[in-house]
Amino acid sequence: MRAAWQHTENTDQNSAAQIGRNYLERFMFIKNTWYVAAFAAEIESGKTLARKLLNKPVVLFRTEDGKIAALEDRCSHRAMPLSSGHVDGCRIRCAYHGVEFEADGKCARIPNQERIPPAANVRSYPVVEKDHLIWIWMGDAELADPAQIIDSPEHNDPKWTWRPYNFPVNADWQLIVDNIMDLTHVPYIHAGTIGGNPEQHYGAETKVEFDGKRVELLRKMPNSVPPRSYIDAGGFKGRVDRWQEVRFEPARGMTLRVNAGGCDAGTGAYEGRRDNGFELANNHFITPETETTSHYLWTICTTADPATGVPDKLFDQFFDTITEDEQTLALQQERINDDPGRTFVGIASDGAVNQARRLLSAMAEAEEGQGMAA
Repeated sequence: MRAAWQHTENTDQNSAAQIGRNYLERFMFIKNTWYVAAFAAEIESGKTLARKLLNKPVVLFRTEDGKIAALEDRCSHRAMPLSSGHVDGCRIRCAYHGVEFEADGKCARIPNQERIPPAANVRSYPVVEKDHLIWIWMGDAELADPAQIIDSPEHNDPKWTWRPYNFPVNADWQLIVDNIMDLTHVPYIHAGTIGGNPEQHYGAETKVEFDGKRVELLRKMPNSVPPRSYIDAGGFKGRVDRWQEVRFEPARGMTLRVNAGGCDAGTGAYEGRRDNGFELANNHFITPETETTSHYLWTICTTADPATGVPDKLFDQFFDTITEDEQTLALQQERINDDPGRTFVGIASDGAVNQARRLLSAMAEAEEGQGMAA
């Protein structure tokens, strides 16, 4: 299937229209990149965790030596899900007939049978545990380079307090990427939490940087009335200088890193002096489940002092915020399903979305050339 959103030399407005024309040509999945399959805490020793990732059933488990394994969730004997089986030491045993598999997918034992045919092996997937996350590579295993996985330093820095969430979303994963790359929806969908004045959001000084590997969206909203969540977190008494910064580099993992926050107006936030305010870091880990459903794993991190109780209040508010996103995305997908032949119409604020889709399109085209198109 051809990848959508081809690179053009047109203006942003024409490029936005191109998204609409090519919507039906969208690719389903990109395989050769890292995805977050789970939070590390979700995989207990001796337990199994079943997930469908990129339309493939996968079982994750932790061996007795603490290592993570990821296998096709299907016994080669009679298609029993291995996730319904038992972890014994460094092996997983099928619950149906007791066939056992090593962490690398090799069939290690068939009861009452000495010869084990090579066809009994099951597929294994490269996995890496890093920053309290379990990253998985669903494509060509020879291309999987753990050194390329993007860092989530807030998860290990005592300056930051953070909380993880895992939302199932009834929407195409690409809609979630769009949602984060276009923050002009914030004053409307999130009016009661992190929103603000719509005119300020649409009038924000916005810069989109694109170098063929990553997209960065940089937004400044000086002298803004702080939304409720900012007042709770920063204790602001007057107007603030807000910033929103989004980085998307999918070759290093399908995640969007968002840094946001505010300082008292005129105190140097845009010159890098942000200690007098507060910062938020949102890490959005987007993992396709099927063509129209996704795993949306995310963390909310803040520098607000935990002793004040502010982080917990902030985390609860952001739970509400992402819930609003989840509901919005599901409604979009409903209408797309009702009329899948209908195109999108681009508008001027789609600049970062356009660049992100160009980047994903290039990755999909590369896989298509390798015979891996989904």
